Amino acid sequence: MSEVIYTKNAPDAIGPYSQAIKTNGLVFTSGQIAINPETGNVEADTIEGQTEQVMKNLGNLLAASGSSFEKAVKTVCFLADMNDFGKFNEIYGKYFTGKPARSCVAVKTLPKNVLCEVEVIAECD
Repeated sequence: MSEVIYTKNAPDAIGPYSQAIKTNGLVFTSGQIAINPETGNVEADTIEGQTEQVMKNLGNLLAASGSSFEKAVKTVCFLADMNDFGKFNEIYGKYFTGKPARSCVAVKTLPKNVLCEVEVIAECD
């Protein structure tokens, strides 16, 4: 049986989807962008600032599902500009220390014109 995960500490979905779904010992997060859940705004304009906000959002979703960054098994990362890869990777590496499997691709445009988006699959309680 699947469980919808919701926390006020991550941005509300901006479409017909859930923040995350927990099923069979795994949590699948929707892609998180750099929206501050307190204000509903994208408040950083650098890849570093946006990546930090994305990680905060993911951390809050993982915690709400009984998981953590350490339990991540797969991530999918989207960058608006692959020239930001190094700066993004530096911050990403501070959070995903267990080195889960990962895909990282450049895309033409992301929602709200943000610079990055990340989704996670992780083991959970």
